[in-house]
Amino acid sequence: MRMARIKIGGRGAVYHCMSHVVGGQRLLGPPEKEKLREMLWQQAAFSGVEIITYCLMSNHIHLLVRIGAQNRASDAQLVDRALKFYGKKSLYVQTLRKALEEQGALPEDLREGLRERMGDVSAFMKELKQRFSKWYNRQQNRYGTLWAERFKSVLVEDQPSAVQAVAAYVDLNGVRGGLVKDPKEYRWCGYAEAVGGNGLARKGLGSIYGWGDWERVGREYRQVLLVSSGSAGSAGKVVLDAEGIRRELKRKGQLKLGQVLRLRVRYFSDGVVLGSRNYVNEVFREFRDRFGARRRDGARPMRGLEALGELATMRDLKVNVVG
Repeated sequence: MRMARIKIGGRGAVYHCMSHVVGGQRLLGPPEKEKLREMLWQQAAFSGVEIITYCLMSNHIHLLVRIGAQNRASDAQLVDRALKFYGKKSLYVQTLRKALEEQGALPEDLREGLRERMGDVSAFMKELKQRFSKWYNRQQNRYGTLWAERFKSVLVEDQPSAVQAVAAYVDLNGVRGGLVKDPKEYRWCGYAEAVGGNGLARKGLGSIYGWGDWERVGREYRQVLLVSSGSAGSAGKVVLDAEGIRRELKRKGQLKLGQVLRLRVRYFSDGVVLGSRNYVNEVFREFRDRFGARRRDGARPMRGLEALGELATMRDLKVNVVG
């Protein structure tokens, strides 16, 4: 049974968002992924959402995003975002610009209509998926839903160890899927785009550490992705395949973070909240009414995953934790 989404309002938060194509169909080929990647950056700029990293697969997508603290954009900023999003030929944009020029301010209904679409993870995901669905259906001469269900999300504590772990998990999707041996070779993930020189992608990964120096960020992050896992990109190291990693987990072997992240870890998709014990318990107290009367705290250990350190989740997963 899926636990209700937990969403922090009025202050900054990080979310790992996931959505699957209807029926698990592999409908997203290279052209579709490229268009979705383009729309992702456009939507983020319009919505005031920061993309930390992402991965677009053929039948599902992962986005790790940061929603800033409540920031009421000025009317001029709202019009500027709309202009960049819709283009200067849009009648909607022309209406906004005319109102701002003639009255010095936007009418209340137009202002609030724009603000409601910004700084909210649900609005961001809904609009991104709807825009892409419309484009896809036109291209394929089809109709109906493209996405299987409402998106899933995990609230992630905005601190380096938690965000780094989830970011690496997202960027290693192409490796887990057997598509590439090195995530920098998978075109449609944030890490590959950062390696390719995209400034926004580099800024997103750099935000994990609070550094702006990509050479330093790239080196640190790659340690998590590859070198610490003893896999591609690190000559002379022993490589553990997925089955070997599972065996080590069962015997409680000491695995490194990069090795663990080469498996599907359900805590990252179904844990509801992920972070330090204190953070998870703090969120639990804030949303106490959503849980049974017998539950005394929120934090649950991530069983068998000591490589993830002291991280905890809200949901206690006992079956098929890794796959």
